[in-house]
Amino acid sequence: MADARETRQLLASARVWLEELAEEGIDALPRLPGADASPVPANPEPSALTEATSSVTDTGWEETVSLDDVRERIGDCHRCRLCEARNQIVFGDGNPDADLMFVGEGPGADEDAQGLPFVGRAGQLLTGMIEKGLEIPRSQVYICNIVKCRPPKNRTPQEDEVQTCREFLDGQIAAVKPKVIVALGRPATSLLLGHPVSITRLRGQWQQYSDIPLMPTLHPAFVLRQYTAENRRNVWNDLKQALERSRAQ
Repeated sequence: MADARETRQLLASARVWLEELAEEGIDALPRLPGADASPVPANPEPSALTEATSSVTDTGWEETVSLDDVRERIGDCHRCRLCEARNQIVFGDGNPDADLMFVGEGPGADEDAQGLPFVGRAGQLLTGMIEKGLEIPRSQVYICNIVKCRPPKNRTPQEDEVQTCREFLDGQIAAVKPKVIVALGRPATSLLLGHPVSITRLRGQWQQYSDIPLMPTLHPAFVLRQYTAENRRNVWNDLKQALERSRAQ
């Protein structure tokens, strides 16, 4: 059973890696059998969401959980290898009662130094999107990552690292109780939906985390790498939809 599960995880990881290369402009890649990463429909029937959300509906956190409770449970975490090179844990930042919650991938060098998420170049772009684009203070939203320690050389967090940190992300969502989640990039979207995705295919299409509407969009770091008018326009449209829905809930 364990071997079969590990094989499926390896196949899914390989497929997502190929998708990432394709998103960077490398095409004509072979498709791996048995690792379907087709996106969830934009407005699926409830039954269509069962597989994607079944792993995230029971988080084990109490209804009354607070962000302080989650941070206390993390402690001086040494649960995975990411603790070995970090300077500090980067927990989260913003309004603990935010209607709009942003979930990214992991801390970078600036975040690791300051102990706050999204304060480097990608963070400055995100802050501009929030404050200049949406015209709300950054302090009014809540921002965190799927892993709380910086991966070496800013690599993508590995599956065991993500799963080790998963309960703390679930706890943050349970504590904040946002009306809408914005998933920034492929790793965050894949984790919250429970299956690998291609973010360039899925972005802009409403999804669901438990009973919370989820908007997948491009990570600010991706936008910086491919700073096109189309990418900027797409992210702006996604964030505008997320803000409007959070206000309508």
